[in-house]
Amino acid sequence: MNEFQERKVKLKWHEPKKSYDVVIIGGGGHGLSTAYHLATKHGITNVAVLERKYIGGGNSGRNTTVIRSNYGIPEAIKFYQRSVDLYARLEEETDRWIMHAQKGNLVLLHSEAAVRAERAKSELNQAFGANTVMLTRRELKSLVPEIDLNGGGKWPVYGASYQPEGATARHDRVVYALAEGANKRGVHIHQRTAVTGLLIDGDKVTGVQTNYGPIEAGIVMSAVGGHVSTLAGMAGLRLPIVSHPLQAYVTNHYERDFNVVMASSALLFYVSQTARGEMLIGAEIDRQPSYSYRSGQHFLQSCAKRAITLLPFLSKLRVLRQWTGICDMTPDYSPIMGKTPVDNFLITTGWGTWGFKAIPVGGEQMAQLIATGQTPDLIKPFSIDRFKNDRLMADRGSAGTH
Repeated sequence: MNEFQERKVKLKWHEPKKSYDVVIIGGGGHGLSTAYHLATKHGITNVAVLERKYIGGGNSGRNTTVIRSNYGIPEAIKFYQRSVDLYARLEEETDRWIMHAQKGNLVLLHSEAAVRAERAKSELNQAFGANTVMLTRRELKSLVPEIDLNGGGKWPVYGASYQPEGATARHDRVVYALAEGANKRGVHIHQRTAVTGLLIDGDKVTGVQTNYGPIEAGIVMSAVGGHVSTLAGMAGLRLPIVSHPLQAYVTNHYERDFNVVMASSALLFYVSQTARGEMLIGAEIDRQPSYSYRSGQHFLQSCAKRAITLLPFLSKLRVLRQWTGICDMTPDYSPIMGKTPVDNFLITTGWGTWGFKAIPVGGEQMAQLIATGQTPDLIKPFSIDRFKNDRLMADRGSAGTH
């Protein structure tokens, strides 16, 4: 635990009960957010969150903390804009400093065709509540003086789109603020508790089998990242998910403030500055599907080359550390949320490279589904049934890195 967690976070640990109204598998952002909203918005507190490692120790602790809503289809724009709004007031709501910082999100464009496509997307954003505007080269240079608009003679920048409300937050503080908020209202959080099977009666899931024994539940929700296909398979459910590693790294301290989150639509990398002044840089998912958390030199070489070409000052910095998360990718690059064909078994998955930004709204909407039994309008388009009904939410261009 860091100093913030030791001094501020107050969690109570309990022995697992034999049954709960709701069991949530996965103690990352989405699982804890669901538990938090069940407790705070619906008064449902007979809830257990089961985490096989420690809370926030999976993908929630391995992401790059970008918050934005500049997506390419109306359903996604409305969904993520709700999350942008929820993040903006999460500190006040939880009385915890999650280091939320509004920086603005830039998408660089490297051709006239890309500018035309991004302008159309920006207008769609505006129509559905996300404030996204287009910037000229001069405006971009004024906002990011360090940028080489000629792209080293290889990748010239023709312009950019800009969402001023784009932000970042500290990932572990988000996780622990939600955990504490749920826990102090009665939710049980069980670390080092692995789910080894599902309890099934006919076509209905009735609980989970853990390394500490069986736990019965009225509702079981999977908020697992990385091994969700294995868990769903325990219920006889096949998911349209392929899991890929995603690497990132940080440099040593950069003495100036870099007050934007910048991504390149063609070069597939992104860069921002952490609260410590480190430059955080990532690129596209690894092409080979895997559950591996290993990181490698090839990623550093290819990603650094692209980043340095547009931001030459990065060449003077040194790599401090790198890490890898696991991205569960759907065919249409949109998440899956809601009910499944298996009774009492809900799922929130397919978060790819965009899971952190959806933590507040994903938990809010899944909690509403659990509390009411009705799928909220905001997540209806992201049902697993869309694949069977040929109603895909195709939004690959908004993934940032793919």
